[in-house]
Amino acid sequence: MMRTTTARGRAAAGALLALLFPLCAAPLAAGDLPTDRRLNVGFLIVDGVYNSELMAPYDIFHHTVFHTEPGMEVFTVSPDGEAVVSFEGLEIGAHHDFETAPPIDVLVVPSAEHSMDTDLDNAEMIAWVREVGGRARYVVSLCDGAFVLAKAGLLDGRVSTTFPGDLDAYEAMFPSLDVRRGLSFVHDGPMLTSQGGAKSYDVAMYLVARLYGDEVAAGVGRGLIIDWPPAEGMVPMLQVGGS
Repeated sequence: MMRTTTARGRAAAGALLALLFPLCAAPLAAGDLPTDRRLNVGFLIVDGVYNSELMAPYDIFHHTVFHTEPGMEVFTVSPDGEAVVSFEGLEIGAHHDFETAPPIDVLVVPSAEHSMDTDLDNAEMIAWVREVGGRARYVVSLCDGAFVLAKAGLLDGRVSTTFPGDLDAYEAMFPSLDVRRGLSFVHDGPMLTSQGGAKSYDVAMYLVARLYGDEVAAGVGRGLIIDWPPAEGMVPMLQVGGS
C-alpha cells in the first residue's frame, strides 16, 4: 500500500491510537450542545446516491429525538432542491436546495454512483461542501463520499478512510492524504470518514454517543436492534487526538 505521511501526520504519529469503539464515545460538554434547538443534520443527496449510505445514518440520527431533547433535526439537501433517484431506483425528495438550507451543524455526505468521477467535476457542489463543511461542527462521509470531501479540501492534513475496494483509487487520486485501511471509520477533528455499507451504522452510532452519551446511544440502538456499546473489538476505528 502506498501511504504518504504529511508533516502534520508525522508530528501526530505518536498520538495516534487505535481505540475500541466505546472508549471514544465520551460526549461533548453539555454547554457545547444547543439547548434551544435541535442540531441541524444536513444530508447531501444527488442522483445515484446509494440507499445504505444515506439511510443508515439518517435513521440513526433521526431516532435521537425519541431519546433526548432537543436531539437532531435531519433533512436532505440537493443542489436544486429537486428529488433525486438513488442508485437502486428509489425517488428521494429534497427538503432544501443549496440556497435554502439552514445552517448545518453536521454535514453528511453519502456515497453516490459518480462520487469518484463526474460528481467531482461539479464545481457548485464541491464549493458548497467546502463552505458548509468548513463551518460545520462535524462532517461525516460514507463510502466514496470521502472523495467529495477530499476534492473540497476538507481532508487536507487529516487521516481518513473510504470504501475498501476503492482505497487504491483514493490514494492515487489524493496522494497527499494520510489514508488508513482495515478500519470501520476514522475520526480526525471534525471529520469522520467511514467505509460505508453496513458499516455506516457504526460511525453514526459513535457520533450519537459522542454528542449525547452512551445512554442515548443505547436507546437509539434498542429501537434499531443495534447493540450499544458494541462487543469489545467488534468495531475497529481510529481517533486522532481528542476532538
